[in-house]
Amino acid sequence: MKKDKPKYKQIIDAAVEVIAENGYHSSQVSKIAKRAGVADGTIYLYFKNKEDILVSLFQEKMGQFIEKIEEDIQHKEKVEDKLYGMIRMHLQQLSEDHKLAIVTQLELRQSNKELRLKINEVLKRYLAVMDDILHEGIRTGVFHSRINPKLVRQMIFGMIDEVVTNWVMKDQKYDLVAQAEDVHYFIINGIFNKRE
Repeated sequence: MKKDKPKYKQIIDAAVEVIAENGYHSSQVSKIAKRAGVADGTIYLYFKNKEDILVSLFQEKMGQFIEKIEEDIQHKEKVEDKLYGMIRMHLQQLSEDHKLAIVTQLELRQSNKELRLKINEVLKRYLAVMDDILHEGIRTGVFHSRINPKLVRQMIFGMIDEVVTNWVMKDQKYDLVAQAEDVHYFIINGIFNKRE
């Protein structure tokens, strides 16, 4: 299988670097090939075109990303801890790979509808993890039974996503992972001050 070959991973890693440095539209396949240390033609043994590289890069990196989140939360008992683990792991993984963060937060936001649909397809597994946490929280009475899980999932994902985008836009000048606690607190408690 192509994905198991070392050159595939080399090309994916090179693509992350080149796209982060130059932007998707200015990242020629030849630049990616040069960074990966392969001939231009070798790229086409693994990928159809540049768009395929971007989608494959997201599939590969997001797959690893989700696996780490699933691994982290499977050992947690409380639903609140699972939610915190998911938030923290999301922020931690992107804080450890600045170039990947630039690609996911800026370069994957393409206007091409077909490309967006492919990227959304990859996100489904991650959103399913969120859904599981929300449904468990409702079932166990930790989360309010009135919440709309799909809407709340969008809100949580949107919040985490915006926190990372802001960090990328500010040139990673502060500790991204330190934001996890505040994000978690807000999701669990909201902004309503319950006065007796």
